[in-house]
Parts: sequence; C-alpha cells; structure tokens
Amino acid sequence: MPTGTALRDPRQQLFEAAERLLLRAGPNALTSRAVTAEAGVAKGVLHRYFPDFDAFLAELVRGRIRALDALGTALNESAGTGTVTDNLTAALVDLFDPVATSVVGLVIARDELRARLRATGSTGIPLMGEAAAVLSAYLTREQTLGRITPDADADVLAPTLLGAAHLLFADRESGTPDRETVRRSVTAVVAGASA
Repeated sequence: MPTGTALRDPRQQLFEAAERLLLRAGPNALTSRAVTAEAGVAKGVLHRYFPDFDAFLAELVRGRIRALDALGTALNESAGTGTVTDNLTAALVDLFDPVATSVVGLVIARDELRARLRATGSTGIPLMGEAAAVLSAYLTREQTLGRITPDADADVLAPTLLGAAHLLFADRESGTPDRETVRRSVTAVVAGASA
C-alpha cells in the first residue's frame, strides 16, 4: 500500500476482512497475511493495532460476544409474548448467522485463542458459553411467567438448545437450515419443559 494513503478505521477494516474470509473459506483460511491482503493493507497494519494475530482474533470474537447483549435484550423483551418455541427459534437463527457459526469453529480450532478468551472471563467454548447464558436467562424469565415448568433446568436446556442448533448450522456444505428445521429442533428440546 502506498505511504500517505489514509485508511478508514483500520481495525474495523481488518475485522470486516476477517469476516469475509470466514464466510468465503472458513476458519482455516484465517491468517494474518490473508486478512491484511483481503483488507487491502500492508501486513504491518494489523500489528500496529494488535500485538499478534491471536490478539486480533480474540478481539474479533469479543465483538461477537458483545453483540449478544442486543440479542439477550430482545429475547428477554419477548418473554410472555408469542410462543417460547418461536422466540427461541428466532434467537437461534439470529445467533447462528454464517459469520458467528464460523467464529465458533475458529474458537474450537485454536487453543491459544480459547485460552486468551478464557483469561478474560469466557468459560467453556467462548461465545457459546455467553450464548448459553443469554438463553438460560430467557428461559428463567419464562419460568417466572409460568410458561416453562418450575422444575425445568434452564442451565441444562440452554446448552442443549445451542448444541442442537449448532449441529444444524455448522455444515458449510449443506447451507443454512430453514426456520422450520430449527423450530422442530427447539420444539423437541423444550417439549418436556413447556407449561
């Protein structure tokens, strides 16, 4: 890149490039060289903002984790309206967009990335652990409203829902499952807990 050319928010440019690579080629395609080439910047730009590539990836994942706040707020606001199954289906479809699904694969594949995220408070599989907390909070709210049985264990139902949904979304070759497929899975998981 020629010197003297101003970059528009270089960090965001790098994150967007990483997301495009994730969508196009999956987690294994992410290297610092691939990201900077995709962003159209010199390799040194990434290292100007991040000490190393895993620090960059950790911040990419943390951005996805922060986005869960909006999902959690919307899901909790839906408590008591519609059906529990429809609310959970919509949340899981939103959660497992193609980039998030690839980010989960990235986190699973990179030990150093997982370690960095756990050092800052993530547990289990980072991003999935935070998503489970969002679903558990919603299920607990529905429990207080009498739409989930009092003896249902929200902390077990939430990761069960996530695992079932992740299996549906993770197959890059088959494409994104349709909403009805996700809804059937949600129905099966919460059937015994619905009041």
